[in-house]
Amino acid sequence: METIRIDTDARGVAHLWLARADKHNALSAQMIRELTEAARALGADPAVRVVVLAAEGKSFCAGGDLGWMQEQMRADAEIRRAGARELAMMLNALNTLPKPLIGRVQGNAFGGGIGMISVCDLAVAVPEARFGLTETRLGLIPATIGPYVLARMGEDKARRVFMSARLFGAEEAMRLNLLASLADAETLDAAVEAEVVPYLSCAPGAVAAAKRLARRLGPPVGEAEIEASIQALVDVWEGDEAPEGIAAFFDRRKPRWQSG
Repeated sequence: METIRIDTDARGVAHLWLARADKHNALSAQMIRELTEAARALGADPAVRVVVLAAEGKSFCAGGDLGWMQEQMRADAEIRRAGARELAMMLNALNTLPKPLIGRVQGNAFGGGIGMISVCDLAVAVPEARFGLTETRLGLIPATIGPYVLARMGEDKARRVFMSARLFGAEEAMRLNLLASLADAETLDAAVEAEVVPYLSCAPGAVAAAKRLARRLGPPVGEAEIEASIQALVDVWEGDEAPEGIAAFFDRRKPRWQSG
């Protein structure tokens, strides 16, 4: 695999690394496919007890790769829908991983990066990390990540940041229930390890069953919600604002709706 890597230690603790540091770990079509494959392989491997979702470089995940989104908007309707579905099903594969998934957030997370944190069972971040659902600034919406963000934050908290593209810090991310705890860069790995260790004393089958039950009893993220999120993303890609917003980004100009 080229955009991710997996390291598994003798205890069965697997680190799933986002490895596009030069692109701030933005989610390209290849990374989406490789993450889906990795989630399925890790979930099926009886030797894996816990998975840590981590990232190389300065950023955790900058969101969806805008070049990939441009390609989706230029494609025909069938290809656009297939691309949206691949993104949605990658998130679903991580969300339904039958192993504990712990986020190690060493840097900024925007857009889809918030979605990646939201599918973790818990996440630990450095205090200086910045966060934001920045899609609407580009004429996009947090569509396929939406079910997981709403499940993580709750609708009332999510609506504080879901539509405004406002950036917020780690302390606010804690209040929004996006993060479980904070740790300095020097102690981040120790903080993540403290979350890993208890699972190594638990029965793996019971852990998987408990996680399934939690998902079933919590806010629904099933076929209906996923299909609605796919349709919402396709609708935006087919509209007028997303092409303008992404073109403005690459042209290094303001989109037509931005004042000041």
